[in-house]
Amino acid sequence: MRMDLIQESYQRLFPLKEFGYQTKIEYNRRLSNFNANISLHKNIITIKMNLLWKNIDEEIKIGLIQHLLCKIFKSKKTTTNIDIYTNFTKNIPLLTPKTNIDPLLEKSFCRVNLDLLGGTVEMPNLRWGRDSKRKLACYNYHSDTITVSTIFKEAQSEVLDFLMYHEMLHKHFQFTHNNGRHSYHNKDFRDAEKMYPNHQLIEKEINSIIRKSRRITRKETTPKLWNFFH
Repeated sequence: MRMDLIQESYQRLFPLKEFGYQTKIEYNRRLSNFNANISLHKNIITIKMNLLWKNIDEEIKIGLIQHLLCKIFKSKKTTTNIDIYTNFTKNIPLLTPKTNIDPLLEKSFCRVNLDLLGGTVEMPNLRWGRDSKRKLACYNYHSDTITVSTIFKEAQSEVLDFLMYHEMLHKHFQFTHNNGRHSYHNKDFRDAEKMYPNHQLIEKEINSIIRKSRRITRKETTPKLWNFFH
């Protein structure tokens, strides 16, 4: 009889240590595509995975579990299984359906892809997020989705394209895995980012849009006196 998957993952990762934990694995739809998390409470290790992980090869799942174990036990170890999991993660975008593509963001993506990246980047999901002033845009590897803050809905195309370019570079360069950590902004990424025309001026315009949005938010949230006496 094969041992518990978490125990097997642990003992492959730390072969000289005894395993003195209870374990629990849960698959659910609440987590986003191919997402997973881990918790350690007393001596119980609980791992929750998105349902899409259920039928994935166990050697890949062992790599995922080992990656999560390294986080809670603060280890920088790497294993063959972690390498297999990392390579699988880089190919997740090929498995992800494209069902959410905003027309305005699609135009931006196509401009950037044609003009700056030679049409080499496959289109991901493209969506608007919240009106965030901190997280301006992001690329989610697990759902193959670029999300842009709604504060840029009325921005000039050069601004939107710069944000799009940054996130497309994440999709293009993906990430590296060293010493138990993922690196998303390596030298190639930084060098490519600086190639965007007039990027310094556009960054100033982005800061201006953020400041303007913050002023508008403060005005909207400040209570009017007549509300107290109406």
